[in-house]
Amino acid sequence: MKSDAERFADFEEELMTGINVTPLVDVCLVLVIIFMVTTPLLSRPAFDVKLPVATTQEGEEKDKVTISLGKGDRLAIDAQEAKTVAELKVMLELKLQLSESRIVVLRADREATHGRLTELMSLAKEAGAKSISIATEQKK
Repeated sequence: MKSDAERFADFEEELMTGINVTPLVDVCLVLVIIFMVTTPLLSRPAFDVKLPVATTQEGEEKDKVTISLGKGDRLAIDAQEAKTVAELKVMLELKLQLSESRIVVLRADREATHGRLTELMSLAKEAGAKSISIATEQKK
């Protein structure tokens, strides 16, 4: 006759016939939903820029680097704010090396000076940009 411990060990071995993957699938689906919701938030610029209004053509969504010029000469590349022009240049060179298309989009505030905008355009060309576009809002 078997002891209680031996019977319990036999019972445990009989119960483990497979692994239930349903909780794993549930967790993976929740993670996919979280990534889908948070990804658009990561592509927002570091600060708001009031774009000038113009008749424009819709740009294609490609691998692009966005330089933002805000009030008070605030500078940013994509969602990272830069403190100085030198820091912006280093960040821009790194981003353009990783970019296949090497397209730069300049987002300048309406109140930004023309000289500062042209300075950023020449900086982008020096950093290796193949194409430069200036972002505007559509006329209604």
